Amino acid sequence: MKKVQFTETVLRDANQSLIATRLPYEKFDTILETMDKAGFYSVECWGGATFDVCLRFLNEDPWERLRKIRAKMPNTKLQMLLRGQNVLGYKHYPDDVVRRFVRAAVRNGIDIIRIFDALNDVENLKVAIEETVKSGALASGTISYTTSPVHTREKYVEMVKELAQMGVGSICIKDMAGIMTPQAAYDLVAAIKDAVDLPVVMHTHCTTGLAFMTYLKGIEAGADVIDTAISTFSGGTSQPATETLFYALREMGYGTELDEPVLYEIANYFKPIRAEMLEKGTLNPISMSTDTQCLNYQIPGGMLSNLLSQLKSLNALDKFEEALLETPRVREDMGYPPLVTPTSQLVGTQAVQNVLAGERYKNVGAELRAYCRGEYGRTPAPINEEVRAKILGDEKPIEGRYADTLPTDAFEKAQEKLGADARCEEDVLSYLAFPQVAENFFEKRRANEEKVCKYTIERV
Repeated sequence: MKKVQFTETVLRDANQSLIATRLPYEKFDTILETMDKAGFYSVECWGGATFDVCLRFLNEDPWERLRKIRAKMPNTKLQMLLRGQNVLGYKHYPDDVVRRFVRAAVRNGIDIIRIFDALNDVENLKVAIEETVKSGALASGTISYTTSPVHTREKYVEMVKELAQMGVGSICIKDMAGIMTPQAAYDLVAAIKDAVDLPVVMHTHCTTGLAFMTYLKGIEAGADVIDTAISTFSGGTSQPATETLFYALREMGYGTELDEPVLYEIANYFKPIRAEMLEKGTLNPISMSTDTQCLNYQIPGGMLSNLLSQLKSLNALDKFEEALLETPRVREDMGYPPLVTPTSQLVGTQAVQNVLAGERYKNVGAELRAYCRGEYGRTPAPINEEVRAKILGDEKPIEGRYADTLPTDAFEKAQEKLGADARCEEDVLSYLAFPQVAENFFEKRRANEEKVCKYTIERV
C-alpha cells in the first residue's frame, strides 16, 4: 500500500497566506501537545515571514518561539522555510552568516529545512544545503515552480539532479501561486521520480481552485508528502484542507498514518481564532476566495494578502485590479522570476509603484535596483535592457556570485555594534536579518525587563 504523508502548515504558511502571519504564539500554545499526536510527517512552524513578523509586529523573539514549540512537540519533526543565500531576509548574506543561521536553527529545534531560491539559481542554495546536512538536519531541495517561456520540465529536472548531487534528502515542488495544473503535476513528479531516488514533496495553494486535483495527480505519479492546512485555516490563498485529503486518500487505498479524532480537535481549536481574525479584519475575505486570474498574474498567497494590506494602507484599494494586471508585465521585464519571497515583494511593490505613479519605473526601490545589478543571482531570462538602463543608468551589473563579494566579518561587526543588546548568537543573527526591526525589538525587551524589575523591587 502506497503511503502518503502530511506536512501541516497552520503555524507558518497557512497563517502567512491568510492573515499575513499575524498569529501570535499565545494563540496556539495550548494546542501544540495535541498536534504532536496527530502523526504528521512534519509541522512547518518557522521561517518564511514568521521571523520578520515576530520581531516587527508581534513583539516576540522568533528563536524563543521556536524553542517553545520544540518543547511542546518532542515527537514531531519541525520544519522551516529558508531562502537560501537570503536566509530569512531580503538580500544576500555572506556564507559565514548563512552557515551560522542554519546551525542556530537546527540547534534551536529545526529538523527539516526547506531551502529555495527565488530565481532557482542553485549557486544560491549550495552553502545552506551543505551546512544543513553537516548540522544533522534534512535539507529539502526546492523548485520554485512557475510557468513562463523559459521554465520547462527539462529545466526543472536538470535542477533536481544538481540538488541531488548537493546532498539534499528530498525534493520539494513549491507551487507558491497555486498555478500548477493536475497534468503538469503528474508529468513533473513522474519526471523527477525517474531522474532521482528521493522523496518528492508537493506544496501548493488553493488560490486558483486547482490544488486538490493537483495533489491527487501528483500522488498518482509518486509524490510522497503533501503540504496541507487544518480545515479552519485552509482554502483560498492557503493550502488544501488536511482532513479532506486525509479522508479522500484513505478511501482511495493510500496509507496516511494520521489520527482522525486529533485532526478534528485541532480544527475545532482554530475555529474561534479564525472567527476573531475575521472580525478584526486581519483575515480579509478576498484571501478566502478562488481567483482563476492568478493563472495569468501568478501571485502567491502571501503576496496577495500583503498586496491587499499595502494598498489598504495607502488608501488605494481601488487600484487592486490594476496592480494585478501590472504584476506579470513587471515580471516579464525582470526576466520571469518565480514570484516567491523576495522576488514576489520586489515585483509586487514595483507593480504598485508603477500604477500609483502613472508611469512605469518612475519610482524604483533600492531592492529592485539591487536585483537589476545582479545581487540576487542569475535571472531565468535576461532582464529587459531598456528597463534595466532606465533603472541603473550607466551602472554595470556585477559578474559572478554576489555572495563572494561580501565582507567576511559581518557577524563580528554586528556583534560589536549591538554590545550588551546581543545576549547570544541568535540576537546577532536577528539583527543581521532585520537591523532596524531587531534594534526596536531589543529596545522594547530592555524596557519591559526594566519595568518588571522596578515592579518587583517595589513589591519587595
